[in-house]
Amino acid sequence: MQHSPTHGSLAKSDAATQAHLDAIGRLSCMVGRTPLLEVRYESRGRPRRIFAKYEQKNMTGSTKDRMALCILRDAVVRGELRPGDMIAEATSGNTGIAFSAIGGALGHKVRIFMPDWMSKERVALMHSFGAEVVPVSREQGGFLGSIAMADDFARRQGNVFLPHQFDNPANALAHERSTGPEIISQLERLGLKAHAFVAGVGTGGTVMGVGRALRAKWPGTRIHPLEPANSPTLREGRKVGKHRIQGISDEFVPSIVKLDELDAIVDTWDGDAILAAQALGRIGLGVGISSGANFIGADMLLDELGDDAVVVTVFADSNKKYLSTDLCCCEPEHDSFRAPHLVVKRWEAMGCSPCAMGGCTPPSP
Repeated sequence: MQHSPTHGSLAKSDAATQAHLDAIGRLSCMVGRTPLLEVRYESRGRPRRIFAKYEQKNMTGSTKDRMALCILRDAVVRGELRPGDMIAEATSGNTGIAFSAIGGALGHKVRIFMPDWMSKERVALMHSFGAEVVPVSREQGGFLGSIAMADDFARRQGNVFLPHQFDNPANALAHERSTGPEIISQLERLGLKAHAFVAGVGTGGTVMGVGRALRAKWPGTRIHPLEPANSPTLREGRKVGKHRIQGISDEFVPSIVKLDELDAIVDTWDGDAILAAQALGRIGLGVGISSGANFIGADMLLDELGDDAVVVTVFADSNKKYLSTDLCCCEPEHDSFRAPHLVVKRWEAMGCSPCAMGGCTPPSP
């Protein structure tokens, strides 16, 4: 027979929940409110600019901190994450780093299931935050195997919270309530509005959340998902081919991605993304490979919209997680690559207005 909790135990539970929320509130000043970069460059001799959120300024150096904080706060509010629970998640890297650090800061043990071909820097960072990392080989199922193993672990272990980033609406909500409004505020301070937004799809939270915020403000804004031309998962609906842009185009289309709400898919070659990231690094913007892909994708949209259009994207993380990858190797050029025809001139950064929304305040359950 299940006993009803006493008034005293309810009060204790409420106090523990509030303490959890207070701790999350203190962490929120470490997440969001990132600069917006205006990158000036030439594309085949034509002067252009793109705008990009510089997300390595978040707590652990990537845009995934926004989603992790929002999901954990939502889980605490709903009673799904309690003191003493473990957090277990399948990830290709940045999400695992975010949950490792933020979960650890909140007093939770963290176990990460991750394909074993991701960069060694990712694994080292998770370990440095006290997380346990379980490598998953291709023979064990790769990324889909990682998700299955995390779910199985939670069933066997008990008292485990599964963020389920690919299916959790709080993922997109984080960007709808923080990244998107920040972009709007920063562009309006320049007297501009977004004509298009493009971002690589890992979970899809960024493109869906930012897209909804921008379209609520400017209904005609084009919102484009991006994926590797080498591995067009969104186009095929399943894993096809291999690519080197870690963090996007995993082995399936996430449930939070609603392609019918988005504009045309943009495809970029992974070698082109590497060359673009290297070019940005040479002018002081040390970004990851997916940021190079987003830069290429934004330039492709300017071909359609015109050189003076306002195209916004995300530089999702820094180059520090890719020092052992092909990002730091000599990448051969290909006739179809755009990066060799891009000459990055300069960039300026705009801070985030204090009135712009940061963090996430999910609705009460």
